[in-house]
Amino acid sequence: MTNSRTNPKVDEFISKSKKWKEAYEKLRQIVLDCELTEEFKWMHPCYTLENKNIVIIHGFKEYCALLFHKGVLLKDPEGILIQQTENVQAGRQIRFTNVQEINEMEATLKAYINEAIEVEKSGLEVEFKKNSEYPIPEEFQNKLDEIPALKTAFEALTPGRQRAYLLYFAGPKQSKTRESRVEKYMPLILEGKGLND
Repeated sequence: MTNSRTNPKVDEFISKSKKWKEAYEKLRQIVLDCELTEEFKWMHPCYTLENKNIVIIHGFKEYCALLFHKGVLLKDPEGILIQQTENVQAGRQIRFTNVQEINEMEATLKAYINEAIEVEKSGLEVEFKKNSEYPIPEEFQNKLDEIPALKTAFEALTPGRQRAYLLYFAGPKQSKTRESRVEKYMPLILEGKGLND
């Protein structure tokens, strides 16, 4: 691994890591062996090909992982790719709980990374669900019907912002909770802002 290919922000990220430091170092070495460009995005090491995101290294309390941005398009012959949550459409993870697992899987990981590179080079794209395929909670639909300005503002939001609201509003089991979420976030929608803006 040559220093010209490493990013100082990733050096800092790894040096500050307590739990996954050794695992991050090994994953970094494996990914850099696959000739990707090391960047730092979303507060994590991200590896790109011609400015297209291929894989990211990240850690959680119970595991660290390689996250493939277009993982859903990989063949996954080993059956090791994990969909993080049911709402994640494109990304898939390979999870690790210790550096020994990473060492044992090095050849497999390189094969998956190289396949991800080929997917990107081929121009394959993930077909995302349309927002019209997400149900609109009744409590939100009632407000959209009552307040034309809210409907107009919601339709003007980006598809990602619309999706985030629909998923957030639909989350609670109780109607009262769904209703209070809608009430709370109506002003943001009217301002043209997303759930996390």
